[in-house]
Amino acid sequence: MTVQSGRRERKKAATRQKIADTALRLFLERGYEAVGIREIAAEADVAVTTLFSHFASKEALVFEQDADFEHRLAQAVTGRAPDEPLMPALRREMHAMVRHCTADGAAPVWRMIDGSTSLREYEESMRLRHAKSLAAAIAADPGLSRTATACRTIAGFVVDAHALAREAADPEAAVDEIFGMIEAAWESTAT
Repeated sequence: MTVQSGRRERKKAATRQKIADTALRLFLERGYEAVGIREIAAEADVAVTTLFSHFASKEALVFEQDADFEHRLAQAVTGRAPDEPLMPALRREMHAMVRHCTADGAAPVWRMIDGSTSLREYEESMRLRHAKSLAAAIAADPGLSRTATACRTIAGFVVDAHALAREAADPEAAVDEIFGMIEAAWESTAT
């Protein structure tokens, strides 16, 4: 049973990745608005229903790592060592996320996102959801003891750091500069 379940999960993951890779290739070749869902499904050799079982919308195809990023932010809070302060854990995760989003080949994707109203709106709703999830993780940690307002505010700052840093000339330095301000704000909320 375990082998079959593992194989099924690997096949699902491979299909999902094939759909996402095909969509991104078509979007970059022809433009986001010019490519339809049926074309993506046909090119990936899957049914439209299969595509939608993996991705809720056309925009989600571009942000295929959305759920992983949201999980990683919450995990930076919940998975840190018992004696590790919150801000270094979040800073480390943000550095990793920014490195991923500024890696070679990422610039055309961000130009496509910046050029599409629907993709920018999707990205904004994604950031709001990530901030809400991160705020919940922070608020649930009994060792942090901050108000709900402080947790939501800091989470918003952390999530916004990603967009600000990826657009900076030196993204790594930008993460550090932004986190200097976030850490000061966090410390000011200590009770």
